[in-house]
Amino acid sequence: MQRDFTLRVLPSEADDREAISRHISEAAAEPRSALTGYYLLKRSIDARGKQPWVNLTVRAFIGEPFTDRPGGVFYFQDVRTSPRQVVIIGAGPAGLFAALRLIESGIRPVLLERGKDVRARRRDLAVLNKEGVVDPDSNYCFGEGGAGTYSDGKLYTRSNKRGDIDRILQLFVRFGAEEKILYESHPHIGTNKLPQIITAMRETIVDCGGVFLFGQRVTGFDLHDGLVRGVTTATGDHFAGDAVVLASGHSARDIFELLHARGIAIEFKPFALGVRIEHPQALIDSIQYHRAVRDSFLPPAAYALVDQVEGRGVFSFCMCPGGIIAPASTAPGEIVVNGWSPSKRNNPFACSGIVTSIESAQVAPYAAFGPLAGVRYQQAVEQAAFAAGGGALVAPAQRMADFVSGRVSGTLPECSYLPGIRSVSLSEVLPPYVHHGLQKAFTDFGKKMPGYFTNEAVIVATESRTSSPVRVPRDAMRLSHPQAANLYPCGEGAGYAGGIVSAAMDGERVAVAIAQTLR
Repeated sequence: MQRDFTLRVLPSEADDREAISRHISEAAAEPRSALTGYYLLKRSIDARGKQPWVNLTVRAFIGEPFTDRPGGVFYFQDVRTSPRQVVIIGAGPAGLFAALRLIESGIRPVLLERGKDVRARRRDLAVLNKEGVVDPDSNYCFGEGGAGTYSDGKLYTRSNKRGDIDRILQLFVRFGAEEKILYESHPHIGTNKLPQIITAMRETIVDCGGVFLFGQRVTGFDLHDGLVRGVTTATGDHFAGDAVVLASGHSARDIFELLHARGIAIEFKPFALGVRIEHPQALIDSIQYHRAVRDSFLPPAAYALVDQVEGRGVFSFCMCPGGIIAPASTAPGEIVVNGWSPSKRNNPFACSGIVTSIESAQVAPYAAFGPLAGVRYQQAVEQAAFAAGGGALVAPAQRMADFVSGRVSGTLPECSYLPGIRSVSLSEVLPPYVHHGLQKAFTDFGKKMPGYFTNEAVIVATESRTSSPVRVPRDAMRLSHPQAANLYPCGEGAGYAGGIVSAAMDGERVAVAIAQTLR
């Protein structure tokens, strides 16, 4: 017999199979000898009280042979001789998962990635961090795997109506992720492990007959009679297909401008902008776990915060326990920061984006740019941050309490941001609307998390690429662009996703729609 049980165990027992078996035996009122095995369905931490607990949901096998957790079943076909071909612009989560789903449908994908493969991309990131030199085609946002490869690998999403989350997680396991992502309440792979997983995906796509090309930045769309006949790249190459998937990511500003110039409709989309804040991880641990020193059986603590300031939201974004602040600029003369963590989350700092919503009213001074007004707003803030930092990707920064009180910090604490930080009044960098909202929210956050509001924390500007400031419209049923029946906008860049899993699911959705249309 198979039965599911919910168990409440001490952190020291959460990975102890004998202890868990004992708890199952007690919950089932069966002798320990009757239990042949179990596997985890869900694991989460409850740290609301002084004693943290781990909640486990397990599937137990009692009085019958144990069988392992069912794995995902995927049918990757040989598409070398497929009569159908689809061009995919961008090899981030949306583009990669669209390609894999097309292969399962017997359709040949051609992926065009403007950046480099993960190995070569890593060398460019080293130059970015050490010398402050930005390669516009190979950075934290552009390259194999997209922004997701070097943005922590958090797989949590609330988008459970957009697709099959378990299928996406099973695919990650299929390509090398640890099985624990299938049951953790907030699954996380780690930036150090994602490159190998992304490489395995690419190798499968190529082994099945798909085409995967690097250094192919799209510079033109061949639009005639309501169809995109093909695309042209900076190398002068032309690629044609039965359909084109636009999965270029939230920072592909040149693609937004190209679409607008070509008369392919795009729209302004509200987004969020703010800063990244960094605390000592030990401080966050002590706050969240209600003890001076974190139990070695507990992971580095995370947090999620939200506030309302004069009717607008201010919230934490991409919180990275044991994380690092990274330079995510995609062009010279701008400062953009993001965060990531290794799989063990064992760095001494905890960092998180703290951002506020930017609506059409805020971008009104840029109305002359039409649907690109949000892009221009982002650029203005990023360029102000660069000027304040003084160059070489040095970022403007301020201690937290100083930020709220309006004082320039006399000194700054140690920070994980490798290009370095400079003490600046961030009121000179952030728009008044953003600055005021963050000042009020930080005070409120300190009341919600006593100890959070401290001058030990440093604020680094600017976190501006939380999502795309543009939406590329598509038909709700067909998922194609209203002006081009075979152009399929998807993922974060098109405004239909907000993270790795939701982007992957959206890529799969358009792949299924394409397959149905081509049949």
